[in-house]
Amino acid sequence: MATKRISDEPAFVLHRYDWSESSLILDVFTRHHGRVALVAKGAKRPSSSFRPILLPLQPLQVSFGGDTEIRTLKGAEWMGGHVMPTGDALLSGYYLNELLLRLLARDDPHPRLFEVYAAVVQVLASEHGEALQSALRTFELLLLREIGLLPALDAQTMTLASLERAERYTLVPEGGLRQAHDDDRFSLSGAQWMQLQAAVDDAAPFTTTLRACSEVMAELKPQLRTLLHYHCGVSNLRTRQMMMDLQTL
Repeated sequence: MATKRISDEPAFVLHRYDWSESSLILDVFTRHHGRVALVAKGAKRPSSSFRPILLPLQPLQVSFGGDTEIRTLKGAEWMGGHVMPTGDALLSGYYLNELLLRLLARDDPHPRLFEVYAAVVQVLASEHGEALQSALRTFELLLLREIGLLPALDAQTMTLASLERAERYTLVPEGGLRQAHDDDRFSLSGAQWMQLQAAVDDAAPFTTTLRACSEVMAELKPQLRTLLHYHCGVSNLRTRQMMMDLQTL
């Protein structure tokens, strides 16, 4: 059987593992093929052309081939455009990568999500503070929507009743969007949830969702965090724990 070869595929390295004294196993997010596992033979050698470019949060074009679960990296080229994020932005990038590693199946294409990821990485390389937080919330929403884990945000999930603009509603893992109770710490108004739904439905969802998230971040962040932890099957993500540990220091 002929070996299938993919050439000039836009990609980002999500994670890398030592495979031998000289080689690496890469978990790579590609535009047209989703998450793929690649072996980069000889990538750890000082003379390897792979060595300086197989880094996370850097836009690449890769070529690979093979018919096994772990395919062989044939070529990689750095596409430039921005420098490596630093500080909180770097940790935030690792957080994005952990979400993709936990929630995306291998070889399942998500080209729209790839474009969103690439846009967020550009924000991480140039922005901090509020813009960075808005970009993270935007990615979380669009990731959950892309993989079918985000309920409709313009109706109550269990009853399909329309939202009242002035009423408060909360997003919970087991029940979706429901009317807020007195003991719910975080909620948004019906008008705010409907604005978020319109944003993720937009033809250019990254820009519109970024704007919508910037207005509700304090209340939205803990609700999305709880939902993501539920679907990841963990009480806390590794990168988030690392952030908290560093803040404590």
